[in-house]
Amino acid sequence: MLGTAVGLTAAGVLAYLLMGLLPDRKADATPAAATSAASAQVRAGNTADKDTPSTSATATGTSTPTAGASTTAARPSANATPRPSRTASTEAAAPSTGRIRPGATYRGVATAYEAGDGNGACLFGPSSDPMIAAMNTTDYETSRACGAYVRVRADNGASITVRITNECPAPCAPGQLDLSQQAFAKLAPLEVGRTPITWSLLSPSTSDTISVRYKTGSSPDWCALQAIGHRNPVARLEVRTGNGWRQLPRTDYNYFVSADGRGCGSAIRLTDIYGEQLTISGIAIRPNVEQPTQVQFARH
Repeated sequence: MLGTAVGLTAAGVLAYLLMGLLPDRKADATPAAATSAASAQVRAGNTADKDTPSTSATATGTSTPTAGASTTAARPSANATPRPSRTASTEAAAPSTGRIRPGATYRGVATAYEAGDGNGACLFGPSSDPMIAAMNTTDYETSRACGAYVRVRADNGASITVRITNECPAPCAPGQLDLSQQAFAKLAPLEVGRTPITWSLLSPSTSDTISVRYKTGSSPDWCALQAIGHRNPVARLEVRTGNGWRQLPRTDYNYFVSADGRGCGSAIRLTDIYGEQLTISGIAIRPNVEQPTQVQFARH
């Protein structure tokens, strides 16, 4: 009996010690969950900080906007109420931000060239307005600058507004504008040759509406098209297909190309750099014919 009692007592002590050594799962569960939640919050916070652009939109000193320049597209203007043949999309698809941004100021030099009939790399065709300019290749950015209106100011205080219709290749430097001789003469005497300037994007007043043109050779199997007469630079051109809207790649000669023909002859959707979208229907494949619409981007 004594041996049995001693054995039972020893077994009880051993069991008690083992229970004391086991981890308290309930106590550990709360810190683990809290740590996991905290880690998730840190990751989410870092991602938000990385993806959220700065609200600054000013670039000074060079043709390249500062790193803090805003990449957030503005909402369509409240004044952009669609007319019967115009629809402003509510899908809020933000265009990619190019080098020339609203609200940014760029510094460079102005030079002059003989603009002839006003046609150039943008392939808009001859122009009766001599107040035009060629953009340096860097800021031309594969024709993204085509059709942009810019306000140019010389250091002597003179200022003009010109429309970008051409590209100025090297040695034109970033920030440089090669103005028509008529435009340059309003800033400085032609014999000066070059003069320091600052320039910025302008959204002008106009009574004109946008036109669309299919390139020579376009057909239902291959087509290229461009917008003409737009108040604000075009950031994106899409065509409607059986699977929805299709964004077309842009060439350095300012046409958007459907290499396989999908979307050729269908509805067109234009997006400007402010994020406003216009939908245009009824444009047939008529190569090298400027077809007018009844729509225009809102003024900013």
